[in-house]
Amino acid sequence: MAHFIDRRLNGKNKSAVNRQRFIRRYKHQIKQAVSDAISKRSVTDIDSGESVTIPGRDITEPFFHQGKGGHREMIHPGNDQFSPGDRIKRPLGGQGGGSGQGEASQDGEGEDEFVFSISKDEYLDLLFEDLELPNLKKNQLDKLVQYKNVRAGYRSEGVPSNIDIVRSLQGSLARRIAMSAGKKKQLHELEQEIALLEQDAVPDQHQLQLLRTEVLELKRRIGAVPFIDSFDLRFRNFAKRPEPTSKAVMFCLMDVSGSMDQATKDMAKRFYILLYMFLSRSYKNVDVVYIRHHTQAKEVDEQEFFYSQETGGTIVSSALKLMAEIVKDRYDPTQWNIYAAQASDGDNWADDSPQCASLLTEQLLPFVRYYAYIEITQRPHQSLWQEYEKLLAGFDNFAIQPIRQVSDIYPVFRTLFKKQAA
Repeated sequence: MAHFIDRRLNGKNKSAVNRQRFIRRYKHQIKQAVSDAISKRSVTDIDSGESVTIPGRDITEPFFHQGKGGHREMIHPGNDQFSPGDRIKRPLGGQGGGSGQGEASQDGEGEDEFVFSISKDEYLDLLFEDLELPNLKKNQLDKLVQYKNVRAGYRSEGVPSNIDIVRSLQGSLARRIAMSAGKKKQLHELEQEIALLEQDAVPDQHQLQLLRTEVLELKRRIGAVPFIDSFDLRFRNFAKRPEPTSKAVMFCLMDVSGSMDQATKDMAKRFYILLYMFLSRSYKNVDVVYIRHHTQAKEVDEQEFFYSQETGGTIVSSALKLMAEIVKDRYDPTQWNIYAAQASDGDNWADDSPQCASLLTEQLLPFVRYYAYIEITQRPHQSLWQEYEKLLAGFDNFAIQPIRQVSDIYPVFRTLFKKQAA
């Protein structure tokens, strides 16, 4: 049985194999650190990596060391306090007089924390590892077929920019070996025969002259073999391969009435960015549509969506109507994977909440892949939440969750998109 050990180095001269082994071994600690980090930093930084800290006690290995028992003789350089025969009190474990911020261990060994940096891709893999998109499908009915140039072997003709030097030199070497190997062997035999004749006391000059003439002819023929020929040239060949496109659209609906302060909007923004990053890992193209509403709904850009101030009451149905119109005009459900996330503090006119449930039931939920409603409030649930609760039994692509503080965002996100058992 043969064993192959991959010792290739990555770009930073660190063993990629050992790195992945380390992540697998301490995956629980790293995932816990990643989960804690998401609540401590802005989600807008999710596109970068993360430095996670692992307690030293979690990565310690067994080791041999001197025990506390027995008699030992030690010489301490620079001793100016003790004389032979003096008894030195042993320091108690964990009671050292150091000035550092860490804690000493019971056996005298330090417990320094280990800081480990993970890349963006590793961070996102750990962040979304056990999550999935409910009702995940990839509609591939885009009429504009996209093509991608892919390598398709080699060809003997092409433009100079596509010439493959290594492959061409390999062909040249093979041709020169094939054309001159037999002649070189014959030349070697003739040179040996000439050497034997020259060792005779009276060599046959006529025979020597014939052999030397034949040697010169062989050398001329070997030298006539060109180093490279047009027959040796090889060019990289490319072919166009059709790539089906997978498209998704994410609708962001948010209440911007006077009851929604900036802190509430910031929590909603963090949830939306998490959802966008999650969708981007499943779909190649993701469009984002921002719909803000108070008594009237309006499609806006991201800056106005999150930071524009409004006053007045709340009519949620206006946003749902506008979303249905945009889906009808621009996002055909047979070609687009539609996702929606609605954020609100729960305020709505009491007689408008049943209309919202009706719009979702008849015009939106039959066509969207997933619709998530998050209610950011400290108060008891009101009529909108109560109407939405009635829809949970009839639609598996609809979910509602409350958020009360920033630290709830990531747990709620994981609850909404938790991987379902087969």
